[in-house]
Amino acid sequence: MGWRLSVAQRDRDRIDGTARAVIECAADAILALGPDRTVTLWNPAAERLFGWSAAEVVGLTPPFVPEELRAEHNAVLERVASGGQVSFATRRLRKDGAVLDLRIDASRMLDGGGEPTGWVFVCHRSGDDEAVRHYMAERARVVRRLGDVVADMNGQLELEAVLDRIAASLRELTRADAGGFVIIEKDKLRLVSLDGLPTELRGRTADLQSSMVGRLMRSGKTVLMATSDSGGFDDLIWAALPGLHTITLSLSHVAGRPYGALYALFSRRKVGHVELELLELLAGHASVALSNVTAFEEVVRQRAHQRAVIDASADGIAVLDADGLVRQWNPAAHRLTGVPPELAAGRRPPFPLPEPGAKLTHKLANGRWIDLLCTGLDGRDEKVLDFRDITAAKELEEAKDLFLATTSHELRTPITVVQGFASTLANRWDKLADGDRRSAVQTIAERAGSLARLVEQLLLGSRAGADQLPVTNGPFDLGGLLKGAAVAFRPLSDLHTLTAEVPDDLPEANGDPMATDIIIGQLLENAFKYSPEGGAVTIRAVADGDRIVVTVADEGIGIRPEDRERVFERFMQADGGDRRRFGGIGLGLYIVRQLARAQGGEIEVSDGPTGGTTMRLTLQQFGSLGWPAAGPSSPALPWPRPASEPSAS
Repeated sequence: MGWRLSVAQRDRDRIDGTARAVIECAADAILALGPDRTVTLWNPAAERLFGWSAAEVVGLTPPFVPEELRAEHNAVLERVASGGQVSFATRRLRKDGAVLDLRIDASRMLDGGGEPTGWVFVCHRSGDDEAVRHYMAERARVVRRLGDVVADMNGQLELEAVLDRIAASLRELTRADAGGFVIIEKDKLRLVSLDGLPTELRGRTADLQSSMVGRLMRSGKTVLMATSDSGGFDDLIWAALPGLHTITLSLSHVAGRPYGALYALFSRRKVGHVELELLELLAGHASVALSNVTAFEEVVRQRAHQRAVIDASADGIAVLDADGLVRQWNPAAHRLTGVPPELAAGRRPPFPLPEPGAKLTHKLANGRWIDLLCTGLDGRDEKVLDFRDITAAKELEEAKDLFLATTSHELRTPITVVQGFASTLANRWDKLADGDRRSAVQTIAERAGSLARLVEQLLLGSRAGADQLPVTNGPFDLGGLLKGAAVAFRPLSDLHTLTAEVPDDLPEANGDPMATDIIIGQLLENAFKYSPEGGAVTIRAVADGDRIVVTVADEGIGIRPEDRERVFERFMQADGGDRRRFGGIGLGLYIVRQLARAQGGEIEVSDGPTGGTTMRLTLQQFGSLGWPAAGPSSPALPWPRPASEPSAS
């Protein structure tokens, strides 16, 4: 038995020695890779062909595979591992950097029990092989077409257009029967682009973890090929392609993270390493195109957000170029300056520019006051101007100054009179006759009444400015109120003739009788005051549709057209000259307009028929629009009647 084993061993050694001798003496380069894909065999012909000695490569990954053909190399290993042999033309590198055109026959390496232990490669110089020339020409054509496709993809700036172009290019380059692109959305896949498949599949979703994309991501590879031999295709869309036998896919990345996967589906033709290589290349270029598009869309979103913020700003905002010309002009800038964007663009702004970081207050040609702030943009020769309307603040400041000056002047005269007469009474009481003392006290009482009316008017003006005028709207006899006002005011001036033309059948008005009495009283006082030479003052009332129009006309100094709205502002008067000529603090007509509007009415001013001024009050007829809801009850409005002369307004 021992002798037989020895003979068998000698036979095996002889066979192994013969095999080694054949390999060593072979004219073709022969190499083998182990299960870990490192070199385990490297014969002398391989040393001569590639320039590396066996000692330099055994135990390492093959150094002769070009970087751009790594995917091809890995695809061949996978195909051979699944069974069969592969013969393909390709290029490999020498140690000195030269490029070799080769035909390589690849097959599985099996042990004595038939189990695979690696791969065997036999490499032949191709020389003038016509097939190789055809292969290289085809590769050159594909590379050129790939360049055109990549340029086309990168020229698109819309995500949907890029994805559709990727799917169409995939079929064109790989000659796949169908293809598509899926986007990774958290734990789901969504089909966003397809070619060669029913359009209704667009938008379908699938679970990421159980899909081939999930398997590819977990493998750490860039390309995956699956065949029907390895099981059914239970992925997202593939059952829609009859006869499907092979699926290849490759990942695309954006910002360093997997963004989606490119699928190529084959139902009629076979798949080779070229298709895998093209798929991987196209997926890589798709990553670049998708990165460009997503970056562009982010820029567009940011610009749209910034533009929305600028357009919604209540401040005027302008962007100026290095020459100080307007490049951007928001709606608030248009409202403030009256200059539309199309006229502002390319011109200098209609106001001076402050120094960067400084603030400038300027009055525009339209009378508005603005505060300007200029800021330079870092790294760019542009400036941003921010300007806001401070007209109200300016007017308030001026109104405060005017109020103080006017009020102090109006208070000084009666206080001086009261103080003088009181001092006279205190110091000379016993020396004054009874008539003189009575006259002095009467004067003090009259001046004190003037002070009281002035204070009440100030309080009422304050309430009007805060929209706190108390009114209770309802039906009332406007005709009776107008006639009573005429009776009360006639004795107050010997220079004026006061006439009331009020029809007996005047409809009831809807409003507040106390507020309306204040309005009419103020209008009559103004008519007397601003008619210093006397003349006719006429009150008229007529029904006009669902309204009642009341006019108070005088023959006085009149109001200039440019002042007809300004007289209803606080602290304004209609004389247009020395405001002290007629006295008053300029609150009367301001209060009148606020009271009229609180009743749903309005008041306007125009020239009188024969000169002077006509004030026109419009109120709503009661019942013209149904029974109005009554406002909240409130105390009567204070407006003391003048005892002997019209009060200052």
